[in-house]
Amino acid sequence: MDKQEKLRLVIAMVLSAIVIFGWQYLNAPSAEEQAEMARKAAEAEKKAAALTQQAEQVADAPATPAPDFKPTEGTPVTVDTPLYTAVFNSQGGVLEKFILKDYKDTIAADSPNVDLIGSKAFTKGPLGIILTKGNKEFHTWTRGKWAFSGSDIVVAEQDGTKTLTFTGQAGGFQIERVLTFHHDSYLIEEATTVTNLTGTGVEGSMSFTAAAKSMSAEDDRYNPTKVAYLNTEGREEMDDRDDLKETGLSATNGLMWGAIESNYFIFAIVPDNDEATLSAGVQDDIFRMAVNQEATFMPNVAKTLKASYFVGPTDREMLNKMPNQLGDAVNFGWFDFLAKPMLVGLNFFYDYVGNYGIAIILLTIVIKLIFWPLSQKSYGSMEQMKKLQPMVAKLRDKYGDDKQRLNQETMALYKTYKVNPMGGCLPMVVQIPVFFGLYKALLGAVELRHAPFIAHVPFTDLPWLADLSAKDPYYITPIIMGASMFLQQKMTPSAGDPTQQKVMMFMPLIFTFMFLQFPSGLVIYWLLNNILSIGQQLMIARSTKAKAAAKEA
Repeated sequence: MDKQEKLRLVIAMVLSAIVIFGWQYLNAPSAEEQAEMARKAAEAEKKAAALTQQAEQVADAPATPAPDFKPTEGTPVTVDTPLYTAVFNSQGGVLEKFILKDYKDTIAADSPNVDLIGSKAFTKGPLGIILTKGNKEFHTWTRGKWAFSGSDIVVAEQDGTKTLTFTGQAGGFQIERVLTFHHDSYLIEEATTVTNLTGTGVEGSMSFTAAAKSMSAEDDRYNPTKVAYLNTEGREEMDDRDDLKETGLSATNGLMWGAIESNYFIFAIVPDNDEATLSAGVQDDIFRMAVNQEATFMPNVAKTLKASYFVGPTDREMLNKMPNQLGDAVNFGWFDFLAKPMLVGLNFFYDYVGNYGIAIILLTIVIKLIFWPLSQKSYGSMEQMKKLQPMVAKLRDKYGDDKQRLNQETMALYKTYKVNPMGGCLPMVVQIPVFFGLYKALLGAVELRHAPFIAHVPFTDLPWLADLSAKDPYYITPIIMGASMFLQQKMTPSAGDPTQQKVMMFMPLIFTFMFLQFPSGLVIYWLLNNILSIGQQLMIARSTKAKAAAKEA
């Protein structure tokens, strides 16, 4: 080997060492990761040792004899409370129906009450239990045998709570499910006790499941059915059905709750264990969710795991009383901080007048009064601009071909007379967050669903404004609202050129088109707000004229 070859060999060895040790350095786990890995390894070794010891102790012994158990045919079991009627199937204790007594599908007089489950969701195991042993899953409502010796129950006010018990066997486990129902709440509490009937301990898990039909139309972008959850990292949600079908949604890190929900209804699972995890998705147009808790099942040792369900309307007051911050399931997005106080005000007025349409009118007046001083200053600025319009027109005639000079001279004119050309836009800018807050509140508050203002067109049987959360069926209020905006636009001086003025005159038309599909409650708010603003502008105009006349006199 000559010198050159030796040199190449040394370089190759050095480069190889750099690659090997560099890769190990860059990819080596941190001290915290190493400590966590060591803790998990020690824990796994401890569990494995315990299971091995158990297995050795029972190696020659027969499996634990199964208790006396006689399966029965799956039959419907009804739970009737003042708020809902739930129909379970004794084969696994899964829900067949969950009918809300205070909520109907539509505003039609003969409309059926809302059923949050739907016939197609039954096979997916709503309120079911999935047991996992190693890599094997046991959907206990399909791969188990069950017995039921109870009867239908009625939970009246004087009862407080009542329980229902389902017992079964699946995958070598004895299962006892105890469900507790409340007379004044949609909360259902569950305690499931699992006993390993085999002679060997196993690592496994138990999942509490939810399944429900879509709670809104598939193309309803204002009210989508979605999956949401809260953990230590905050609240997350997914409403894209294609994503839920293809990739699904999962969550770990201190799961507080998971929910299938729309603007008005919710099917939530609240785990009792802060190490629970969530997986969810859409399958066969059914929304599915499982909250999983890992467990070690020792031979002949009963293990009890708990969880709670909330199946019902998105009643914020009731949800705020639920465990694990379930009240956060109702969220109005970026404008949550405005929407919720507005709903408090809306319900305050409703308690006195008993009509949400009138409550919206009263709330609109209060909001208008709050912004009255700001609007007063703005409309005063507009009146001053009106006086300057002839002078602006002269400048436009003089410098029309020199845009830069025209702008300079116009701004100098405003500065001379101390007029802010943007002052007229200020009330609109300030009210936009209020508008969106109220928009989200009216669209997402369950108390506004099917709430009427005027049930029928006067002197007819035609329904009109009978649901403030839905659009005006005859588009009467949006058209009047557009006309009021047009009138307001005519009263507002424009600082722009004629082309810009013509563009601005299209704004009422654009807004009218947008408001055609908005909730009628929101249109009523905006219409009344426009009318009050027009009145305020007229008052200021008259006051200005009176002052001018007094000066001339």
